Amino acid sequence: MTEITPAPSPAADPAASIPFDTLPLPTALLDNLRQLEYRTMTPIQAASLPLALAGHDLIAQAKTGSGKTAAFALPMLCRLDPRRFAVQAMVLCPTRELADQVSKEIRRLARFADNIKVLSLCGGAPMKPQMASLEHGAHIVVGTPGRLMDHLERGSLKLDALDSLVLDEADRMLDMGFHDDIAFVARRCPAQRQTLLFSATYPEGIARLAGEFLRQPREVKLLEQHAESKIRQRFYEIEHAARLEAVATLLKHYRPASTLAFCNTRQQCRDLVEVLHAHGIAALTLNGELDQRERDQVLIRFANRSCPVLVATDVAARGLDIERLEAVINVDVTPDPEVHVHRIGRTGRGDEAGWALSLCSQPDKRRVVNIAQMMGFEPEWHDLAALEIADDGPLLPAMTTLQIMGGRKDKIRPGDILGALTGAAGFGREQVGKITVMDQSSYVAVSRDIARDAVRRLSAGKVKGKALRVRVLED
Repeated sequence: MTEITPAPSPAADPAASIPFDTLPLPTALLDNLRQLEYRTMTPIQAASLPLALAGHDLIAQAKTGSGKTAAFALPMLCRLDPRRFAVQAMVLCPTRELADQVSKEIRRLARFADNIKVLSLCGGAPMKPQMASLEHGAHIVVGTPGRLMDHLERGSLKLDALDSLVLDEADRMLDMGFHDDIAFVARRCPAQRQTLLFSATYPEGIARLAGEFLRQPREVKLLEQHAESKIRQRFYEIEHAARLEAVATLLKHYRPASTLAFCNTRQQCRDLVEVLHAHGIAALTLNGELDQRERDQVLIRFANRSCPVLVATDVAARGLDIERLEAVINVDVTPDPEVHVHRIGRTGRGDEAGWALSLCSQPDKRRVVNIAQMMGFEPEWHDLAALEIADDGPLLPAMTTLQIMGGRKDKIRPGDILGALTGAAGFGREQVGKITVMDQSSYVAVSRDIARDAVRRLSAGKVKGKALRVRVLED
C-alpha cells in the first residue's frame, strides 16, 4: 500500500515557497544550489525531496520542466561516496536527448564535491568509447534502457555497488516498448537500493512496474495547472477527413514562429508534412523510423528556429523541452486528459504565452468534456471557417541551419564558430543564431538570406585553424 502525498499547488503564493536550506543537505551542496540560483523548491521538489532524502522508494508524477531532475539527483548525490570509484547510481531515460539533459544537470548539481564522474550511455553512439570510459570508472551512469542492457550483457557495466536507481519518464519508456529492457536492467541491480520512479502520467503499466521493482513506495502526485492567461486554449470542430488541411489553416491564421503538432500515428505525421509542404509551410517530422543522427538534426533545426513546424507522435516527442514554443496543435484530441495536459504544457513556459489549438470531430467531443472537467475550465469553441488567412506568403523560417563537419572531437567550441562567422567571414552577431556542437559535427543557425554566402565563406576560411566542410541542412 502506497502513501500518497499531494504536491503543493503550482499556483500557490510564491511567498510560501520552501527554500532548499530547510532540507537536510550538506552545506557544500546548499552553497552550490545558491550559486546555481536554486532558491526555493518547485512543487514536485517540495513534495518528493523530504521522502527521498529519508530513504523511501518513490513514485512521483511530474512532467518535463517541473524540476524533477533535482528531485531525484539531490537524494542520489547525498547517498554517493565520491571516494569510491564504482557505479553507485543509475538513471534510465527514454531518449538520448533527455539522457543528455539529465547528465548535464546532474554534473551541475554535483559541483559541490570533487571528482564526481557522470557518464552518459545511449544508443546511437559508438560502444567502444563508452566501454573505455567505464573502464576508467564512473559514479553515476545515465542512459537509455537498450544501451544499458548491452553494456550489462558485455560485462562492461557492473552494478555491484549500485545504491540508487531512477526510472525517469517511465510512462514513455513503457510506451516505447522498453518494459523488458527495464526489467533486465533492474533485476541486475542489488536488492538493497533506493528506487525512484518519475512519470508524467499514470497508466496501468506504471503500477505493474512499481510492484515489480519498488519496495513500499511513497507516492507523490502533482496535477499540472496552467494559467489561462499563459496558455490560451481553443477548440475547433471539424470533419475527421478535413483535419490535415485544418492544420494548415490554423498555421496560416496564427502564423506562430514555432509549433509542435501532435498526431496519433507515424503515417498521419508523414501525411500532415506532405499537406503542409503543399501549402508552402516548412515542416519536419519526428518519428521512430529516424536513426539517431537524423533525429538529432531534426531537433536541432526545430530548436534553433530554422524550421517552424515539428510534427510528431507523443512517443517521438517525449523528453523534448523546446524553449519559446509558441503553439501546440492537437491534430486529434487524445482520449487521455493527462496526456492532453502534458501536450499543451510544452507551450506557455516561464513568462511566455502560448496557444493550444485542438481539432475535434463530432464523435470525439466527449473527450473535450472529460479534459475540461479534469482541468476545470469551459471549452472555448471557434469556427475554423471564420478564421482570416493572412496573405503574407509561405510560412518559412527566418533562420537556416548549417552543418560543419567538425565537433567536440576536433576541440571545436561554440565560440570558435561564432568567431569564424563574425570575424573573417564578416557577418554580424545578429545574423547568427543558436550553435550546437556535437562529437563529430556542429550546427549553427544563420539568417536565411545569408545561408549560401555563409557556406561559401566558411568553406573558404578556417574554424579554429582548420579547413572544414560546410553544408546547408535541407529536407
